[in-house]
Amino acid sequence: MPGQVVLVLQGGGALGAYQLGVYQAMHEAGVEPDWVIGTSIGAVNAAIIAGNPPHHRLDRLRQFWGQMEQNALGFSAMPRAWANLVTMGQGIPAFFEPNLAAWWGPEIRLGVEQAAYYRTAPLRTTLDTLVDFDYLNGGHARLTVGAVNARTGAMRYFDTRRERLDASHVMASGAIPPAFPAVRIAGEPYWDGGIYSNTPIEAVLDDEPRRSSVIFSVQVWNPDGSEPQSVLEVLDKHKEIQYASRAGNVEQQRKLHRLRHVIRQLTLHLSDEAAGSPEVRELAAWGCGTTMHIVSLKAPRLGGEDHTKDIDFSAQGIRQRWQAGYDDTQRFIALKPWEREVDPIEGVAIHELPPAP
Repeated sequence: MPGQVVLVLQGGGALGAYQLGVYQAMHEAGVEPDWVIGTSIGAVNAAIIAGNPPHHRLDRLRQFWGQMEQNALGFSAMPRAWANLVTMGQGIPAFFEPNLAAWWGPEIRLGVEQAAYYRTAPLRTTLDTLVDFDYLNGGHARLTVGAVNARTGAMRYFDTRRERLDASHVMASGAIPPAFPAVRIAGEPYWDGGIYSNTPIEAVLDDEPRRSSVIFSVQVWNPDGSEPQSVLEVLDKHKEIQYASRAGNVEQQRKLHRLRHVIRQLTLHLSDEAAGSPEVRELAAWGCGTTMHIVSLKAPRLGGEDHTKDIDFSAQGIRQRWQAGYDDTQRFIALKPWEREVDPIEGVAIHELPPAP
């Protein structure tokens, strides 16, 4: 790989099963991430990956998703619609459970750490079981999870390179309101990072010191361009657009990176005397020569999906999304788009998977 391998995992509840297939294909190809970034369910998958040695990662992911499927449903043949109702009514024992106090009425003042329809205490136990936090904070694969301050609305990235992370940081990244309550860290309440940025590629391109990277950007929300024709389709489309990767954000990051390359090229034309002045050195520090390959993986839409698909923890839904992630990533790895040359002025190459033959 021409640089560090970064795995960026989007939030999306049950849709995160696609990410399991992505990682399985990477693991089988010997492509282990140096840095994993996640929000919401992506933060959970990211913590399991970064919080275990490579030979345990896939087994731990399978354990987690097995708990999501079987404990939520009771038996594997349950239809999706019924499975969704069961999930909404009883929760998932290894993930979340109903908060009966909140069901009495939305006007009841419970406090930010209780004002939600479900409690996520079971997720803490699950994370403590499946993630080795000593290993996670031991300088192996880097982990970054995004969360939004529920008081100020500011986005924050918690990063093992700067601080010690535990289950609270992962839970905060997945605390999507009003379903899940805010998680307090160092006195401040935090909600799901997907509210602000559900695919935080900017964390890679804004990193200091910046490194050339192959970024596997795994997107589980996929606005496909079709026009919604019913209210249910409108609800589905609204959620897809709300949580999908913002093309405009990626384009802005690409332009910023191009400017960094332009600055670097300009400094190469300066005389030694000019380049050596303190003022010019300070300006030249904004330049950069790194190359970023963004491998864009987009989960396909499954037949029969609607706006509740992010709570579709049915065996069929998990299995289909897992297989789709595996198949897509295998195709990308076979293509090796990161071996192509990149315009030295641009510095960023975005690779889309061609249609299947």
